[in-house]
Amino acid sequence: MLNAETYVTEDKGIGGKIRTKYEDFYVEEIPEHLPSGTGPNTWLLIEKIGRNTLDVVLDIAKEMKISRKRMGFAGMKDKSALTKQWLCVSNSEASDLEGLEDKLYNVKILDIKQNEKKLRIGQLIGNKFKILIRDTEDPEKDVEIANNVLNQLEIFGVPNYFGWQRFGKNRSNTHKVGKFLVHNDIKGAVDSYIGNPYEGEKNHIKSARSFYDEGELEEAYQSMPAGMRYEKMMLRELIKQMRKKGELDEKSYRIALESLPKPLKRMFVHAYQSYLFNKAVSERSKLGINKYVEGDIIIDNEEHIVHEFDLDDINRRIEEFEVHPTAPLYGTKVPLAGGVVGELEQKVLDEEGIKLEDFECPKTHRLGSHGLRRALRFKIWDVSAVKTSEGILTEFSIPKGCYATAVLREVMKEDVY
Repeated sequence: MLNAETYVTEDKGIGGKIRTKYEDFYVEEIPEHLPSGTGPNTWLLIEKIGRNTLDVVLDIAKEMKISRKRMGFAGMKDKSALTKQWLCVSNSEASDLEGLEDKLYNVKILDIKQNEKKLRIGQLIGNKFKILIRDTEDPEKDVEIANNVLNQLEIFGVPNYFGWQRFGKNRSNTHKVGKFLVHNDIKGAVDSYIGNPYEGEKNHIKSARSFYDEGELEEAYQSMPAGMRYEKMMLRELIKQMRKKGELDEKSYRIALESLPKPLKRMFVHAYQSYLFNKAVSERSKLGINKYVEGDIIIDNEEHIVHEFDLDDINRRIEEFEVHPTAPLYGTKVPLAGGVVGELEQKVLDEEGIKLEDFECPKTHRLGSHGLRRALRFKIWDVSAVKTSEGILTEFSIPKGCYATAVLREVMKEDVY
């Protein structure tokens, strides 16, 4: 996990492999509410494999010939997994979706129901996981270790690191695009996203990115596979601008950036915030994640800052998961902690050479961020690990916005994707 350096359990890791098959990594959303069966909006329960949520949403919008803005979902689900979640098509009837499943790749529609309200980001309690860890050295012993680690985490929580999904594993670039935006370098952001080939990428993708870096926009566009749909979206706009003006200026790059779907655009600065947050969590976790340290900013389960608390009682409230120590998702208005915790948080900014006000992103102000305090750890429940003929099967549930790989990292004691 990028910028994550600290473990909170001391047990030896069991190692092993995950995601040998997509089916090894199963995730099912725990929704806040289920559709009622009546109303102007159509909810569909899908099961997908090897697809990310946004791509499926765009495919459905294309097949139905509707605006992407009419599509809703509660959370982004991983590509490298078997996942189940609800989607929503606003102002539609179930009959509008007739024959849709046959046109979607690696997607099953399990249920269709009407509902009064639309489905929006964040309308989740959490996610339930079943993850198979293969190829551990000593399955009999490893299942005991896994259960011991999970039981410890159930008591004091899991470090709330952002996983590789936030940044991309083979091409960990999203946070770098965000850093360019924080530094008001729009061209740098676009260049970093479209060009800038990575060593782990396939040769034909490296070649396409290199064409872009060399200024050969048409060649870059033609050589990019369909899977690079977002790079091609931006390239189309850049090519239009080049034909229109004969050159590319800052406005051209802004238009290209604006062509991307809103959830993806907003992810860039968020990914950079997440990168810095992981560093802050890593440093603060060394002091203990389930206790108060002088200067800590505390939040409750509704993510409200707790301004007044009894020092004699605060550790009990933390142990019972009523409140939580925090780390900053840095932004223009986020308060920093005091004392030694505040020094750790300021050091992260100093090492990056940035200030909180830089997150205003004046040239792309809609992508800037005020920041917030995020819990240092998260609760885990319904934990278990059993030995199967294929490996160690772990099961657990965690709150929305948290990463299963943060749990597996403690069990396996390895960098996990």
